[in-house]
Amino acid sequence: MAEGRTVDVVVIGAGQAGLSGAYHLRRAGLEPDRDFVVLDHAPRPGGAWQFRWPSLTYGKVHGMHALPGMELTGADDDRPSSEVIGAYFDAYERAFGLRVHRPVDVTAVREGAEGRLLVETSEGAYATRALINATGTWDRPFWPRYPGQESFRGQQLHTGGYPGPDAFAGRRVVVVGGGASGTQHLMEIAEVAAETHWVTRRPPVFREGPFDEERGRAAVAMVEERVRRGLPPLSVVSVTGLPLTEAVRRARAEGVLDRLPMFDRITPTGVAWDDGRTVDADVILWATGFRAAVDHLAPLRLREPGGGIRLDGTRAVRDERVHLVGYGPSASTIGANRAGRAAVHEIRRLLERPAREASTRTGSGEALAPATA
Repeated sequence: MAEGRTVDVVVIGAGQAGLSGAYHLRRAGLEPDRDFVVLDHAPRPGGAWQFRWPSLTYGKVHGMHALPGMELTGADDDRPSSEVIGAYFDAYERAFGLRVHRPVDVTAVREGAEGRLLVETSEGAYATRALINATGTWDRPFWPRYPGQESFRGQQLHTGGYPGPDAFAGRRVVVVGGGASGTQHLMEIAEVAAETHWVTRRPPVFREGPFDEERGRAAVAMVEERVRRGLPPLSVVSVTGLPLTEAVRRARAEGVLDRLPMFDRITPTGVAWDDGRTVDADVILWATGFRAAVDHLAPLRLREPGGGIRLDGTRAVRDERVHLVGYGPSASTIGANRAGRAAVHEIRRLLERPAREASTRTGSGEALAPATA
């Protein structure tokens, strides 16, 4: 095909979800670099884990579920999670011969010829019958906008660029965000900073007791319902709450986790509320999460009016050739594993049909232009 090299399946992303999908493709009898290809824009194995801050040791990671077919054993809890999981993913790719192409940037996925999708990349184009999109969220940090933000004379940074607590020694820091990252950053920084303040849009909900299977199912169901309606997925903490660990209990008792409501504006020297309260700051750390990195899918017009991509399982309702794993209800390590298996199950059925006969648009109504992020 003149449009690009032909394969049956392209997998975009080699984090937990992408590697799970690639593993199940191999189990289904498809051969890497012949029947499918795995593309990853990161410089080395490890998915988004390779970019985590050094102070996030493996022992602090909550709920890292092993990839299918190979356990992670003998990990040192005091070693940075970026190193532990990066080495694990590297060994996994080699053990199953997944032949991940990296670093490769995917610029766009659009309609191709003869019922195929055209995946445009920095190493050339691929014409594929099916797509597993496993691009996660790390590449799209969410930066809220507030009046006066440009006037701030201090430093602003996001979780995606968090360097560890030592960079904040002796400084006055405002941490924005009520998720797990925000609380972890705050507890670390408070030990070395001159002063810290915690600001969140909503009062945090601390979760007592273990996050058992019943709670897990309930959380997944809430996210899944939004995705079915074509709405952007909720953040994890919004449906699970913050685990009330011993470290969190201590931080609450010491006043570190005394939460302030969201400020109304940013000043040159800090933040301010309309009731007259002000806080001086040298640093504003935005622990405000990430959004799904799916801009390369925009030419396919998969977004719904609500701003999300509506899924039936892992399949995009507007295009049956496209599967999103690690998105919405599968945005967890165990969820990503299951989603990879489910996507491959449906893709196998799709591949049994001639490409020209495969329906592409399965949603009702005319395809809509992608919503702005």
